[in-house]
Amino acid sequence: MDRNDLVEKIQRYQRKYPDEASACQKMIAFIENNENCFERSLLKGHITGSCVLLSPDQSKVLLTHHKKLNKWIQLGGHSDGNPNTLEVAVREAQEESGIESIEVLSEEIHSLDIHEIPARKEEPTHLHFDLTFLLKANSEDYKVSEESHDLKWIPLKEAAEMDLEESVRRMISKL
Repeated sequence: MDRNDLVEKIQRYQRKYPDEASACQKMIAFIENNENCFERSLLKGHITGSCVLLSPDQSKVLLTHHKKLNKWIQLGGHSDGNPNTLEVAVREAQEESGIESIEVLSEEIHSLDIHEIPARKEEPTHLHFDLTFLLKANSEDYKVSEESHDLKWIPLKEAAEMDLEESVRRMISKL
């Protein structure tokens, strides 16, 4: 997948979710106007890849209590130059959960969000243009990475009722 493929995926997502057209158009403009949009070095913001990681029976979602943000969110992270955000989502899920065997349930974008990341150390406040994909773990055995306080499999019904970021609730509600 290259940046043109990604723009096409976002356009398909926009047709499916027309109420999110504004965010889709902002993301497309960001990709088209920033050659280095997949690089963390772009200080105003960058493309990130994340996932809704489902349990083997697809009844639970794995969430991380993120250390830097101090809240429960989906697994994901920086593209680090890779324009294939689906690959980024899988890589990040594996790194953050320790689960190696992960299946892609759909190559289409499951959800997207543009959110602000607070400044810390040498990093200014910036935006994450996040694309989320639907994945399934082939095991429920995880390892908490250094990026997390904790990981937890949460039944989908419980996750839908948790006090989560609006973007996380939205991606869970689309299941």
